[in-house]
Amino acid sequence: MAKCDICGKGVSFGIQVSHSHKRSNRMWKPNIKRVKAVVDGTPKRVYACTRCLRSGKVTRAV
Repeated sequence: MAKCDICGKGVSFGIQVSHSHKRSNRMWKPNIKRVKAVVDGTPKRVYACTRCLRSGKVTRAV
């Protein structure tokens, strides 16, 4: 469920490399918050990443 409803940012995958150079899969999750935002004039709960919150793409409902 780690996906932003505003920009669509989701998990990304990569390889974790240990000191002995043993490789294993890992994932990076975006910083997602469940906030009450104004969508189409009505307050609604959405999942938004903190970059969208900080940049002003989401108008918070009070």
